Amino acid sequence: MKAIVQDRYGPPETLTLADVDTPVPAADEVLVRVEAAALNAYDWHAMRGDPRMARLAMGRSKPRARIRGRDFAGRVEAVGADVRQVRPGDAVFGDLGEANGAFAEYVCLPETLVAPKPANLTPQQAAALPLAGVTALMGLRDAGRVEPGQHVLVNGASGGVGTLAVQLAKAFGATVTAVCSTRNVDLVRSLGADHVVDYTRDDFSHGPRRHDVVFDLVGNRSLTALRRTLTPTGTLVLSGGGVYRGGSLLGPVLLLARGQLLAPFVRQRIVRLDATPGRQHLDALRAHAEAGRLTPVIDRTYPLHEVPQAIRYLEGEHARAKVVITI
Repeated sequence: MKAIVQDRYGPPETLTLADVDTPVPAADEVLVRVEAAALNAYDWHAMRGDPRMARLAMGRSKPRARIRGRDFAGRVEAVGADVRQVRPGDAVFGDLGEANGAFAEYVCLPETLVAPKPANLTPQQAAALPLAGVTALMGLRDAGRVEPGQHVLVNGASGGVGTLAVQLAKAFGATVTAVCSTRNVDLVRSLGADHVVDYTRDDFSHGPRRHDVVFDLVGNRSLTALRRTLTPTGTLVLSGGGVYRGGSLLGPVLLLARGQLLAPFVRQRIVRLDATPGRQHLDALRAHAEAGRLTPVIDRTYPLHEVPQAIRYLEGEHARAKVVITI
């Protein structure tokens, strides 16, 4: 099969299209013919082995996972002997996690990591959901505990997670303030944002509104600034710091660590989000999508052989919402 492979850390030029063996499913696994895959910031960080501390898990000198990519949608080609929930021919979507491998014609993974594709979404839209959608879902529903009538601020509202977070917050009955750049104001409004802050003109942390939940997807403000926009008992959800552009030892870990250290001593809740996708999360996303409450926004699509160009586009901060690979 064709796949995008990488044998050393580095820039997009280290990614090449190659012929590799088609995987064979184990007893509890399914083999999926990939129709679309989606890019995440995770992909270019993994490509570069950045931050350097992450190489302890990804491989010290070179990537353990040779094929890049996490999110995918496609059709089940074959199943292992113990698989019970899916059958050949089923349309599915999922997240391979740190095993990677989605930028390929076939993927093989446990049946617990796949779910039926939302019936009203294309494969390209479905591929855009798993990692970003689960991050938004767990950040708002589980970590943020968003309730109807609350006020939610999403910092980084035009990104892959942010565009889904705005829609989910509205689905949960919240009043949503979206923070983005000038060119994305109309986009986030179209997704349901009640208020929009253009960060090129205004600093949301000095604004008059106070929010019950602040979902920070950017990491470009201090804890003091983020807490200032919360109510006295509000919740701050920290999700990694998307503004981090690479090249350090620790990356966004320091902001997250400071939040955890401060949390026991303040009335406001400070929560570090660790999103681990599973079948139950994919099922929840599917339910929201099929009910018309959640529609992924796709910025651009690229064919498989142009994955290096797609990652270069994403890495250069030009992308908004999701970038998708068609296979």
